[in-house]
Order: sequence, then structure tokens, then C-alpha cells
Amino acid sequence: MNAKETLKKLKKERWIGSVALLMAWDFVMIYASYFLALWLRFDCRYRAITPKYLMAYRRFIPYYALFCIAVFWAMRLYRIVWRYIGIGELHRIVIANLITCLAHIVAITALLHGRSMPLSYHVWGALFQIITVTAVRYAYRFSLEILVRLRRPDAGTHRVMIIGAGAAGQMLLKDLRAHRRSPDRAVCFIDDDPNKRGRYIEGVPVVGGRDEILPTVKAYGVDKIFLAMPGATAEARRDILNICKETDCKLLQLPGMYQLAMGEVTVSRMKHVSVEDLLGREPIKADMREVYAFINGKVVLVTGGGGSIGSELCRQIAAHHPRQLIIFDVYENSTYSIQLELKEKYPDLDLRVLIGSVRDSRRVYQLFEKYRPQIVYHAAAHKHVPLMEDSPCEAIKNNAIGTYKTAYAAMVHGCERFVLISTDKAVNPTNIMGASKRLCEMIIQSFDEKIKAGKASEIPQLFTHTGVENADKDGTGALWKNVKTEFVAVRFGNVLGSNGSVIPIFKKQIEQGGPVTVTHPEIIRYFMTIPEAVSLVMLAGTYAHGGEIFVLDMGSPVKIVDLARNLIRLSGYKPDVDIRIEYTGLRPGEKLYEEKLMAEEGLQKTENELIHIGKPVHFDTDMFLQQLDELMLDAYDNDDAIADRVARMVVTYHPEKTARE
Repeated sequence: MNAKETLKKLKKERWIGSVALLMAWDFVMIYASYFLALWLRFDCRYRAITPKYLMAYRRFIPYYALFCIAVFWAMRLYRIVWRYIGIGELHRIVIANLITCLAHIVAITALLHGRSMPLSYHVWGALFQIITVTAVRYAYRFSLEILVRLRRPDAGTHRVMIIGAGAAGQMLLKDLRAHRRSPDRAVCFIDDDPNKRGRYIEGVPVVGGRDEILPTVKAYGVDKIFLAMPGATAEARRDILNICKETDCKLLQLPGMYQLAMGEVTVSRMKHVSVEDLLGREPIKADMREVYAFINGKVVLVTGGGGSIGSELCRQIAAHHPRQLIIFDVYENSTYSIQLELKEKYPDLDLRVLIGSVRDSRRVYQLFEKYRPQIVYHAAAHKHVPLMEDSPCEAIKNNAIGTYKTAYAAMVHGCERFVLISTDKAVNPTNIMGASKRLCEMIIQSFDEKIKAGKASEIPQLFTHTGVENADKDGTGALWKNVKTEFVAVRFGNVLGSNGSVIPIFKKQIEQGGPVTVTHPEIIRYFMTIPEAVSLVMLAGTYAHGGEIFVLDMGSPVKIVDLARNLIRLSGYKPDVDIRIEYTGLRPGEKLYEEKLMAEEGLQKTENELIHIGKPVHFDTDMFLQQLDELMLDAYDNDDAIADRVARMVVTYHPEKTARE
């Protein structure tokens, strides 16, 4: 027998011994309770007790005591963990005793042939039985609490403030007191309900609302704060957390209502406050039924499928039964990771993982020719602003020309819908990356316009390997008669946790002891979590009729320096004391703020209040398509003046105008 089995056996033997002792106690106390009731009825004189009553008691009580133990067993009174006993267990104990006491009345009356025992015998006997049976069970919990208080002096403990004096807060207090070795001791409650202020919950005062947090932390010497408000809105949590982060206290919170509903409000289930909690926005929960119906049974291609957005697209698509999922990416490491993840989670998924670049029109054509994807999510792109400023031709080759080649292959191979993942940096761009993404938007708008006008054949086929692709192979033009591909773009801002996001960079800098670098004290950005962004991208794709630029509602913008300060505090440090914040200056092409729409675009509503449509800005499609051919040649020639050519094509792009001006 190994140590684990031995320990399990010892625990079982200990439990059996405890149950046996408790049964013996109940037997003796039930025996004594009704004797005491009979003795009191006859003025505490044993000889004065009427013989027939005494005889009935002696004959009946042993069987009654055994009956009580059987009822208690059936109602699981011997399986309660007594250190956690509460109101629910008290109800069960009282009901079990009332059932047995009523049975006592009926049975002993039958034993006396219809003549009843004295009324006081039944009343006092039942009362004594309930008290003695209940008291021994609660005595264990109370003795533990007394021992905890005696053995745990204030020195070396954490003084805890619990925000939320509702059910969750009370359960948290109960759990704190149940653990003898826990260093945490609740010293006060905070609650906005004025009816609770000035009252006590198990000896712990409710000192006031959120406006009292800061003075209470000082007055009570609080060094740890538990947020126990699972039903609070994101805005309410944000406001309270913004107050709490002004203290030096460690912050923990209950994840949500599920833990409260399941009775799982314990200290061990508290989680650290994340930066997302401080954004003050409810998580976006899109109704995805229409999306999943659209994807179900289709062949879906995700370009850039190994990236942050691309991999999340693959996860959500894989979960809803596509006929086949194709992941296409040039970077094999992250692509291999998502392949392993999906194979493990969805063993029946028809998954194809292909390595290649969207810049290689021959590889892209080969992919579409073989697999014939019906839906394309185009997430492949270079996204790092400063790097693209130093390598502008690469931004054009990969983002603009890569999008063009993929879109063209999709169109001529019968793809139903092509969804471009765009960015708010495409709005009034001051950097080549944003300008290249605006070119991508203009490309899908040009494709849509030509297809709707029945002029798909006028869309030039761009390639650098002469004669290899040749979409109209037979030269009859029949290919262009059935072109029905719908092209759309979805534009959103920064996503928390994505590759290149500031959050991982800040965390690494904090781990190294600082400094945390921010480019400018006034720089702001829109933020969304990756799953939220992807859900809305997919939903917007189902609304498409062709040519739209969908704009996702990202909520309110956030100052990057505030994000940095919050992250430092959440890591247990003081900004500019333990960890310095340094301002490095805006990087080339970087703006102080990102816009979601151009001023001239305007907004149009959709069925979903979180998704809007930007009205397309008019431009000369024929001239634009002609310029793209020239742009591609300049990019592949690595022309140093590529930004000037882009500026002539994207009139809102001003490379010479930096955010400092």
C-alpha cells in the first residue's frame, strides 16, 4: 500500500470514528432530552413521575433514538463538513428533528392506546432534542473560530477589506474564518447600500461606500482588498478599481456570478485584477448563430492563421463545423502551434496547414485551385509601425500587393466572401503601415465596384512571374460571367495580448525592474480583447453585401500611460517609485490618437449596435488599379521614393506630417 492509499485509508477511518461518536452523542442526548422533559413535568422529582408514563418512556425511547439516527442518516446530517456549517445545514437539522418529534408523538400515543403523554413532555422533549443535536454540531465551528483568533495575532497577518457586503462578501468572510492557517483577516466591509452602513456582519463593520475606500484603508491598516461584487457592471468595477489602485493594497476579485450561484465563493477562487478589468467595458457577447450557420459545411481559408487574430479566427471557426479549415501563413512556428492545438481539441476537423506567402501569386493560385475555399478571412499583414517605416517597400509588397493577389485568386476561383482584416491606422494614416492597409481597403472596394458593374474582366492581374497564372486560360471570357465574390473590410483598433501589443512589452519591462517606456504622455488607443474582435469580425462578415468597410465599436479610448501605471500597480509596485515610467518620444509615423473613420465617411447602422458601416470614400477606380501596377513594380524595385507614390494614391496619407505637429 503506497503513501497516498494509506493517507486515504486513515482519513476514512477518522471519518468513520467521528460519525460513530456523533451517533453515540445523538443517542444519549435524545434519551436524556425526553427524560429531562418528563422529570421537569413532575417538579424534578423522580418518584413523583406517574408509573405508566415512566414505563411508556422506558419501553419506547431506545427504539425512538435509533429511529432518529436513521432519519438523521437519511437526511445526511452525518455527512456535513462541520467547519463550514451554515444556515442551510441548520434548516436541515431542524427539519430532521421536527420529523422525528412528530413521529414520537404519534408512536408513543399509540403505545398508550390512544392516551397522550403530558403536553409539556412533548414540547420540552422536542426542544431539548433540537438544542442538544444542533449545539454539538455548531460547537465545532465556533471552537475553530475561537482558536483561530487566539492563535493568530495581528502581527504578520494581512488586513483585508471586502468590497461588497452582499451574499458573495459574506461567503468570502466565512471562508476566510474557516482557514486556521490563513494570514488573511477581514477587518471591514465597503458597500454602496446606505442601509448596510454602520452595521456589522459577523462582527465586521460595514464602514461606508466607495467614497470611503481611501480613508478606510489608512484607518484600518488594510493591505489587501477583495472585490466581491460578481453582479456589478464593468463600469462599476472599473470605477471602484480605479479608486483601489490609488492605494498600495494587493487587489483580488471574484471572477463572476457562476461562483456565487454554485456556492464556490472562496479565497482560492479569487483572481488577480487584470488590465482588461480597468478598461471599464462589458465584454462583448455577440450572437454568433448566424455566423456559425454561414460557416457550417463550408471550406474556410484563414491567411496569417498563425498570428494573434488569425489563430483566434481558426479557433472560433474550428468550433463550428466547417467542411474544411485551411491555415495559410509564412511563419511556421506559430502556425505549427495552432495546428497542434486544433488537432488535439478537434480530432475530427478536416484541417490543412500550408506554409507560404500571400506575395507569391503562384503559391496562392495553387492553394485556391486545389482547395476552392468558399470563405476567406485575410489576416496576413505586416503590422509593426516603426519597422515598416524603415522597410516601406515590404509593407506595400506584403499588405497591399499580397491582399490584391489573394483577392484576385479568390475572385476567379469562385470564393463567396472575402473578409479583409483592416485597422484604425488606415484612417488618415501618418505611417506607411496604415497607408498600406488603406490601400487594401481601396483594393477590395475596387474589386466590389467592378464586379457589381459586370466588369470583373477589367481588373488587371498583377504578378511578377509572366504568364504563369493567366486566369482566363481558354480566352473565351466565360470566367467573368459568374463572378459573385463579395469583398468587405473590417476595421478595428488594438487588441490586448496580440503580438506587438504594449501589454506584453510592459509586463516584460516590469519583470526586469523597469523602466516602463511610453512614447508620449498623451498618446491614446482603442482596445479590445482578441476573442471579442474576432467574434465581431466574423459577425460583420455575415452582414456583407460587398464593398463595405465595417467599423467595430471599441468603446472609449485609453491613455497608454494610464495603462502602464495600472499594470505597475497590479504587479504590486508603485509607479515612479518602484518602477519608473520613461517617455521616449513618438516613433516615426506614430500618431497621438487613432481614428476609426475618416471625417468624410460617416456612419451607417447595422443590426448590431457594436458594428457600423463606413460609407465608402469615392475615388477613381480605373486610375487606382492602373497605379497599383506601377506601385507593385516600384515596391519590387525597392524604390526609396515609394512613400511619395503611395501619398499620390492615398490622398489622406501625409508622411511628412507627424503627430508632433
